[in-house]
Amino acid sequence: MTEQELTAASADAFAQLAIELHDAPGVEETIDAVVQFALQALSCTYAGVALYTRGGSPEIAAVTDPVVADVYDLQLRSDVGPLVTALRDRTTILIRDTETDGRWPEWTTQVAALGVRSSLDVPLATGDAARQTVGVLGLYSPTPDAFTADDEAIAHILAQHASVAVASARHEETMAQAVDARKLVGQAMGILMERFDVDGDRAFAILKRYSQDTNTKLRDVAQQLIDTRKLPH
Repeated sequence: MTEQELTAASADAFAQLAIELHDAPGVEETIDAVVQFALQALSCTYAGVALYTRGGSPEIAAVTDPVVADVYDLQLRSDVGPLVTALRDRTTILIRDTETDGRWPEWTTQVAALGVRSSLDVPLATGDAARQTVGVLGLYSPTPDAFTADDEAIAHILAQHASVAVASARHEETMAQAVDARKLVGQAMGILMERFDVDGDRAFAILKRYSQDTNTKLRDVAQQLIDTRKLPH
């Protein structure tokens, strides 16, 4: 296959990926499409994604093999390794051979024992002014020096697609949760208005006071009232 044919094939593959990511119903399905594409398009045997949670800590979002979960766990527990560095510094980390790379000796020794000899960690970052890091795409191979310059270039393109898709999926999930919360609060207000013969403002004030007094989210107070017809003690 000529270079021009390879370029056309890559363009077609990314176009198909963009459609799959757009059609994915949620964050989990979006990430699964990303790691599966990585296995097909790159010189990796395993792939995974770690994402920042809303609480600000990273967690494993998807892996194609249990060995990737082990690779991630070793870093997330110790807060040391290429994944952690890629997340913190928003920089791509390439390890050509875990048996000779000396940057994280304890981690590379453990990972080499798992059969992983080379890795490529690419940050997933939104394109806004703050360059917010969403997570990291990790690619792994049992072969030393598995990743070429072309692999790294394709991984960066994949990371860009994934970053936008994850941010979009999270936004849609947040909006859906907000709509759901408004519906629950509306139902709970209706119950209070009927039971205590109060207007909407008073019913909302009652829910808000119970939320503050019990240190419970307003949505959860509303849900409890709907489920039990009682306000929390």
